[in-house]
Amino acid sequence: MSQASFIDEIAARFRGLRQPNPAGEEDTPAAPSALVPTDSVAGRSLVIVIAIMTFLAALAAAAALLVAEASVEWRSEASSEASVQVRPLQGRDMEADLKKVAEILQKTTGVREAQIYTKAESEGLLAPWLGQGLDLSELPTPRMIVVKLDPKRRPDLAALREELASATPNAVIDDHHIFLERLGDMSRAVVAVSAMIFILIVGAMGIAVASATRAAVATNREIVEVLHIVGAADTFIAREFQRRFLALGLRGAFIGGGAAIAFLFLARMLNRNWRTTAGGEQMEAMFGDFSIGPEGFAIILTLAGGIALLTGFLSQAIVFHHLRRLG
Repeated sequence: MSQASFIDEIAARFRGLRQPNPAGEEDTPAAPSALVPTDSVAGRSLVIVIAIMTFLAALAAAAALLVAEASVEWRSEASSEASVQVRPLQGRDMEADLKKVAEILQKTTGVREAQIYTKAESEGLLAPWLGQGLDLSELPTPRMIVVKLDPKRRPDLAALREELASATPNAVIDDHHIFLERLGDMSRAVVAVSAMIFILIVGAMGIAVASATRAAVATNREIVEVLHIVGAADTFIAREFQRRFLALGLRGAFIGGGAAIAFLFLARMLNRNWRTTAGGEQMEAMFGDFSIGPEGFAIILTLAGGIALLTGFLSQAIVFHHLRRLG
C-alpha cells in the first residue's frame, strides 16, 4: 500500500468517508473506528478508577455537609440551655437555696423554664466520669438546675450572674460557651479535613486521567501524527479524545455518585436500627441521621458532572500539548 493510500485510509477511518473498492466494485462506506475506544481494557480500567474516586470524593463531601449541619444543630441546642450549680455550703439550707435560685430564674426575662434536678439526678450526671454503683451520699455533690432559654429573647446572663451571686453565693451559672467553642472548633476541623481529603482525591483522579490520556496518545501516536500530517485540525483530534474521555468520565462519575447515594441511604437505614445502641447514639450525635437532603444529593450529582467535565478537559489539554510539540 502506498503512502497516499495509507493516509487516505487513515483519514477515512476517522472521518467516515467512502472508500473505493480495490476490485473496482461499487463504493461502500467505510466503517468508522473510534480513535480512543471506550470499551477497551484501558477504558474500562479508567471507568473503575473514576468511579472509585468519585465515590470517595462524594463521601468526603457528604461527611463535611453532615458534620456542618449537625454542628449547627448541636450549637443551637446547647445555646438554648444553661445550667446552674448550687454547691452545698456549711450552714446553708440546700433546698431553700434551690427554691430561691429557681424563683430568680423564673422571674428573669428570657428564661422559659427552670427545672430543679433531684439529688439522685444530679449524682447520675457524675456516673460517666466516676462510674456506676458509687455511694455519693457522703460527698458534697452540687445540685443542678437546668435552664431553658428563649432564643428570641436571650437574658442578660451577666446581670443574672450578679443577682444570683448576691442572693445565693453558692450558685454558679454556666452558659456552656466553652462547650460551644469546642463544638465549633471540632466541626470546623472535621470539615477542613474532609475538604483536604476531597482535594487529594480529585488531584489523584486528575493524575490518573492524565496518565490514561498520555497512554492513549502513545498507543495511537502514529495515527495522531498521520492525521496531523494530512491536515486534520488540532481541534478535531483533541475533540475526538475529549469526546471519548468525557464518555468514560460520565460513566465512571455517575456510577461512583450513584454508589455514594446508595451508601448514604443504606447508612441511614442501618443507623435507624442501631439508634438505641451506644454506638448508634454516638454516630447520630456526630453525623445526625445521615440525611443530607435534596441539596446534598444535588451536590453529589453536580460533583459527578464536574468530574466528568474535568476528565474531558484534561484529556483535551494533554492532546493539545502533544500536538503543539509536533509542530
